[in-house]
Amino acid sequence: MERKYKFDFELMDGLPEMCFVIAKEGAILDLNKSAVSKLKLEGKKLTDINFYELIDETLRLKTVKWIQNCFNDGKPNNIVSRLTSGKISLDVNFYLSNFSNQDTDNIYYFILAKDITEEKRKDIDLLRYSQVAENTVNPLQITDLNGKMVYVNKAFIAACGYTREELLGKNPNVFSSGKHSKKFWARMWKIINEGKVWVGEVENRKKNGDPFFTQILISPILDAEGKVTAFFGIHRDLSEKKLLEKQLVHTQKMESIGTLAAGVAHEVGNPLASISALVQVVQRSTNDEFIKEKLKLVKSQVTRISKIIRDLVDFSRPSNYELQMTDINQNIREAIEIIKVGAKAKNITFETSLNDLIPNLPLVADQIQQVFVNILLNAVDVIVEVHKETNRNVIGVRSDLDDDQLIIEFYDTGGGIPEENLTKIFEPFFTTKKEGKGTGLGLWVSYGIIKSFQGDLKVFSKVDEGTTFRITLPLHP
Repeated sequence: MERKYKFDFELMDGLPEMCFVIAKEGAILDLNKSAVSKLKLEGKKLTDINFYELIDETLRLKTVKWIQNCFNDGKPNNIVSRLTSGKISLDVNFYLSNFSNQDTDNIYYFILAKDITEEKRKDIDLLRYSQVAENTVNPLQITDLNGKMVYVNKAFIAACGYTREELLGKNPNVFSSGKHSKKFWARMWKIINEGKVWVGEVENRKKNGDPFFTQILISPILDAEGKVTAFFGIHRDLSEKKLLEKQLVHTQKMESIGTLAAGVAHEVGNPLASISALVQVVQRSTNDEFIKEKLKLVKSQVTRISKIIRDLVDFSRPSNYELQMTDINQNIREAIEIIKVGAKAKNITFETSLNDLIPNLPLVADQIQQVFVNILLNAVDVIVEVHKETNRNVIGVRSDLDDDQLIIEFYDTGGGIPEENLTKIFEPFFTTKKEGKGTGLGLWVSYGIIKSFQGDLKVFSKVDEGTTFRITLPLHP
């Protein structure tokens, strides 16, 4: 059954949206109370207002063109724009439909403008928050009530090594290291399900199996009624802290070794002195050349043991940080002797080419020797790791003068350093050694020591060919 109704425009006064009837040229023929109120048009004559002039100037051309196109198509449509009146500025969604006046056959526009200012503000706020969350340096994750991840930021992806696709929809137990008991996690779930915040330290596992230490703050996300709808977790990377703790333990261990070495030197020194004295007595009381030769060998080994102990004590002794004139070549020789004692170095040939014209330099002797020992130890480890049994395993040191600079080069025939690691080699805690085999601090400390003497430390390397560390020190700092 066909029904036709005729409505007066006053019917629109009951709508919260702004409603307008306009002519093609923009003249406002009618508007409802919501439009008058929101745009503060009270007391103004409609003949003084052009609808197009209410459109924000930055969007006017685009919006008017859209209105004209709708007029030509004769199809209802919508567009997001902005209305301004004085200090009022409202983001709106325009809905437009045209109709004709049965008496005059004139075509008019009916425009419904829905105020979306608050919605757009919330969208902008949400966009800002999402950008902050996505680009913060702290790993972030959001899980649903079942514990499945529904959001992870870029920092989280970088920290764990998984892709976003591999994480979304999965339970965080994919990172489990197995180091925490079921009771540990049960307590955590009990606290956050009660709407409370939980904070704890966790050891997880990255995709490649490496440990990932974090302090996690998990906060429930509550709706308007205070009901838990999801969980928000923020991680603070504790890897550096854990490495520092390990380094502190190692430092204390080295201090203990230093103390022990001093004790050993005292306890062993006296018997060695007695042995040396007895050897000399026997040497003077015999004419047997064979016995004299063997006693000479015994005496040389006693001297060698004494020197090793003395060097170990000197190296482990705390630095006095006082500059003193240092014989670099002698310092290099002592560092090599320290390294040669180790079992790893027994199949390695040490070569030296030292310029005897190098003057003594004002340095902290034990610190510069620490640099030499660190570099030599790394070279030994690299050669042992690649197991070059068929090739000549060599570690060499060259010292020379270049104008007003001293050049010291340490080279080895190890496996070399990949190009992608060369820029990281002097960064703290960077190491390619296995867990427990190195702290990644040796070269970083060495670099700092050389820089403190106004020098420079560089590395040159090719995979499968070897590595060279070059130290430059000013002759007149």
